Amino acid sequence: MKPLVVIPARGGSKGVPGKNIKKLGKKPLIHYTVEAAREVFQDKVICVSTDDLKIKSCVEETGLRVPFIRPSELATDNAGTYDVLLHAIAYYKNHDYYPDTLILLQPTSPFRTALHIQQALALYDGECDMVVSVKETKSNPYFTLYEKSADGYMAKSKQGDFSRRQDAPSVFELNGAIYIINIKQLLQKPMNKMEKVIMYLMDEMHSHDIDTPLDWMVAENLAAAKKVI
Repeated sequence: MKPLVVIPARGGSKGVPGKNIKKLGKKPLIHYTVEAAREVFQDKVICVSTDDLKIKSCVEETGLRVPFIRPSELATDNAGTYDVLLHAIAYYKNHDYYPDTLILLQPTSPFRTALHIQQALALYDGECDMVVSVKETKSNPYFTLYEKSADGYMAKSKQGDFSRRQDAPSVFELNGAIYIINIKQLLQKPMNKMEKVIMYLMDEMHSHDIDTPLDWMVAENLAAAKKVI
């Protein structure tokens, strides 16, 4: 495997302003992901892709060099993760490193650890398109999720005759913590178009993702209680 680890960190955040460098416990949020990545990979294959000089400076406090500042077209609200990943791949190829596997680690998942990354890597066989981390969802479409029917009434999102949630099939949701991606496939199509995908199951606490002020409050409580770090 020739890995490239990409940690995308945009400067703008509407939900929690400045969250990537905001302190969670005793250190900036992004440091959690940088530290987990460095336990598994060499610095030379870890790329923090950012459009923000403050984030660059914050990351480099850890000793990890940030190789570039994203071009302006990738610094807008409309810039997608897919384009950011393609840019990082192209940058390293232009510098004579040709990765075959991309490991995407989002800084909004601070409680994902090096062990989780290693366990997900162990599932990746090179034949699949991607290994992705998930958690079991509480919003089961067989039991608790509904849609509005054509006649205006509630209808179950997925039909099933279950009287207890525990009897319904387990359903999983992406938790955003780990993506291990076959670069050959990624160059042909974005992640949501991939078909040969293997799940890596994580528990709810380590899956915690920060997107809103409430998410941040929960993370502060978890960090303070040292429940997951």
